[in-house]
Amino acid sequence: MRGPNPSSNHPTLQLLEKCKTLENLKKVHAHMITTGLILHTYPLSRILLISSTIAFTHALSIFNHIPNPTIFLYNTLISSLANHKSHTHIAFSLYSRVLIHTTLKPNSFTFPSLFKACGSQPWRRHGGALHTHVLKFLEPASDPFVQAALLNYYAKCGKVGACRYLFNQLGNPDLASWNSILSAYVQNSGVVCKDVSLSLEVLSLFIRMQKSIVKANEVTLVALISACAELGALSQGAWAHVYVLKHNLKLNHFLGTALIDMYSKCGCLDLAYQLFDQMPHRDTLCYNAMIGGFAIHGFGHQALDLFKKMTLQGLAPDDVTLIVTMCGCSHVGLVDEGCEVFDSMKEVYGIERKLEHYGCLVDLLGRAGRLREAEERILNMPMKPNAVLWRSLLGSARVHGNLEIGEASIKHLIQLEPETSGNYVLWSNMYASVNRWDDVKRVRKLMKDHGVNKLPGSSLVEIGGAMHEFLTGDKTHPCSKEIYLKLEEMSKRLRGYGHKPRTLEVFFDIEEEEKEDALSYHSERLAIAFALIASHPCAPIRISKNLRVCCDCHTSSKLISKIYEREIIVRDRNRFHHFKEGACSCSDYW
Repeated sequence: MRGPNPSSNHPTLQLLEKCKTLENLKKVHAHMITTGLILHTYPLSRILLISSTIAFTHALSIFNHIPNPTIFLYNTLISSLANHKSHTHIAFSLYSRVLIHTTLKPNSFTFPSLFKACGSQPWRRHGGALHTHVLKFLEPASDPFVQAALLNYYAKCGKVGACRYLFNQLGNPDLASWNSILSAYVQNSGVVCKDVSLSLEVLSLFIRMQKSIVKANEVTLVALISACAELGALSQGAWAHVYVLKHNLKLNHFLGTALIDMYSKCGCLDLAYQLFDQMPHRDTLCYNAMIGGFAIHGFGHQALDLFKKMTLQGLAPDDVTLIVTMCGCSHVGLVDEGCEVFDSMKEVYGIERKLEHYGCLVDLLGRAGRLREAEERILNMPMKPNAVLWRSLLGSARVHGNLEIGEASIKHLIQLEPETSGNYVLWSNMYASVNRWDDVKRVRKLMKDHGVNKLPGSSLVEIGGAMHEFLTGDKTHPCSKEIYLKLEEMSKRLRGYGHKPRTLEVFFDIEEEEKEDALSYHSERLAIAFALIASHPCAPIRISKNLRVCCDCHTSSKLISKIYEREIIVRDRNRFHHFKEGACSCSDYW
């Protein structure tokens, strides 16, 4: 390279910036060669960058003719190619050339684009090795841009612990880093089982962010609103909605969809639909959120109608659309309609069926008592059925008292998930429902032998904008004494209305009276008792639960809504139950 670098105002470089075709690019390239401009680093980096977006083969040709390319030129081309999925392999090939070079070594500008590329498959597995290179080549290894890229990479990989460690190393996180850590917590809050601590951490981090100089944008609010949706935190979610309006953030598809999902999951289906109706442009994701909202609230007919409206408007459904539509059909017993949606997937919409679609079909058939047909569908699947499908069939077999199919299902389940407590609980409850107590004891022994502990029930209730969590038999709440006194009162009033606790499914070898107490101390019962004490007598009680509501709590919640004249809205693992005036929105089909 010779002489000082020409500035970006050079006439030839201005022509280069305007190039849109390979033909024009070659003309400017030829001019740069004849004038000697190509011998300078900056013009050379510009033609590499622009040619890589027009014809990457031409960019490689230019690069391969450079006698001794600097790390700056390597970084320019690596960065451009890594941003295009189809060229990522060439970017890594160039990086390999840097590694074997005798005098060059990667610097802080080499890694960010490569980590970005590693955020998607099939390159994700290379991110760990790339991290070791950061530690090897960078001194110090805590460059803020590289740290931010690493944070974003681990966020996409779902490694929340690594994300938080890297985030804590940043002295003054920028907006991108805040958004990465918030999104990491949100995306992993319900991967295996619902972990409310991750969603609560999003709220905590957002409060910290507000105290910094960084201002939230639309991406930030999507993460915050999604966390509120997972928690069922209506007050915080509504506050976030007001924040969007107050700070003039753009209510784009992503924010609108997040708000619709939040209001649906917080039990405010009317508000969700009002927002959906006001959206000027509704895409497939927006429809998915609203159809899913109808489905989890048990409005299967409305879910199906909206699905039909969507297709009539020319919007193409995706695989999620079909899942939420089938779920809507399942919750209200629209078996034929749900099967029709399943059968139309490939033939009408060209969508390949996944395990999730078969799971919806098995649930749909099982709830309706068509167990043999559900079992045949599982056995004839083109892919290997997972534990979710067999567990769904087992649950249906328990409800309909079909021991033969239930026992066949549990054999597959124990092979696939020998340490999952829910499988043993369903198995035990199936035997308990037909008074086979020796088999119940046998299942309990198997659990002990395998060291399996029953997952404790957990319920969240929102009072005055604060979230209160209760576990089964919880006595850690500051108002514990008042709560248990309220439980005694509730039990007396329930008995006065003729309620007899259903103790068959209590998973303990204890006396009948103790079983009744165990039912009274279920997490949602504690949450209801606290809400009756602490909330306004006219306010709905909103509860979010990590497990399926048991039969006794379902029956007692209906009666409590009548006795205390309170609307109780419970979101369990599968759906919403709106208890009002002694009835439930599910019509006992759940």
